Amino acid sequence: MILSTEKTALANTEFLEETLEGLKQEPKRMYSKYFYDETGDVIFQQIMNMEEYYLTNAEMEIMKHQANHIADVLSDNNAGFDLIELGAGDATKSIHLLKALIDKKLDFKYFPIDISEHVIAELEQSLPAELPALNFQGLIGDYFKMLKKETAISDRKKVVLFMGANIGNMDVQEAQTFCMGLKHLLSPNDILIIGFDLKKNPRKILEAYNDKAGITSSFNLNLLSRINRELDGDFDVNAFEHYASYNPENGACKSYLISLQNQTVNIGSEEFNFSKDEYILMEISQKYSKQEIEELANASGFKVVKYFTDEQHYFVDAVWKVA
Repeated sequence: MILSTEKTALANTEFLEETLEGLKQEPKRMYSKYFYDETGDVIFQQIMNMEEYYLTNAEMEIMKHQANHIADVLSDNNAGFDLIELGAGDATKSIHLLKALIDKKLDFKYFPIDISEHVIAELEQSLPAELPALNFQGLIGDYFKMLKKETAISDRKKVVLFMGANIGNMDVQEAQTFCMGLKHLLSPNDILIIGFDLKKNPRKILEAYNDKAGITSSFNLNLLSRINRELDGDFDVNAFEHYASYNPENGACKSYLISLQNQTVNIGSEEFNFSKDEYILMEISQKYSKQEIEELANASGFKVVKYFTDEQHYFVDAVWKVA
């Protein structure tokens, strides 16, 4: 699939505007959704395969062994529905649910949404080969814009899939705003299946974001390289260093890039000064207790229907219904 010139220009404009906006804040920050260019997609696949990154295996265990039970929850009254996955990635986890739904002969259409053109192009190649019976349509762009587009395509019941602890890329208030935004686009009895990384031993969590091989570091630094490539930036990638921290009290795991020297960075006509040891907040990975998940659901206009958890209780895929 090739994006039109207009869509490409719009995506680049949003990338530039949000990058400049973030770097003008105090403290400076960037937006993790822009990690995922073609290079970032490859690095993130490496992260998901890391021994330290327990999240992938935990949620994969849920999908491999409980997909049939999740499908049973969705098969209420055998009514047709649209399965909309926000941030579909390579669908290696959700494909187990897709297979279960097909095996049960449920009437559904799959709409994978991703900001990455590369990801959707890969799915359009791989899914027909692996699941020839699957009815699907890929959508490229912002989650809410594409969800609105999907609702214009179809008025069937919606089941929104938001896996991989992507909700953790927001702080708690941002997560509530996001979930309320989803609820606003859904109808009564529509379903949201949402993945949460649960609070656990702090060392276990921190190791997942500070791996010995430095893969997470390269993932963060790639965003600086992407800015150089696409936004006329001149970051010296070697002048920044990855740093991760985890606060077990509030559940916030944060990744930063630390400036190793006093330096000036240009992005187009804009200039940004960095002091030695100044940081850029790159990403938050929020962890939750089940009580906090309940509170978030209730505050956002949902009710919790069921939890699906791995054996070690590292991760949970929660089924919410619009209240």
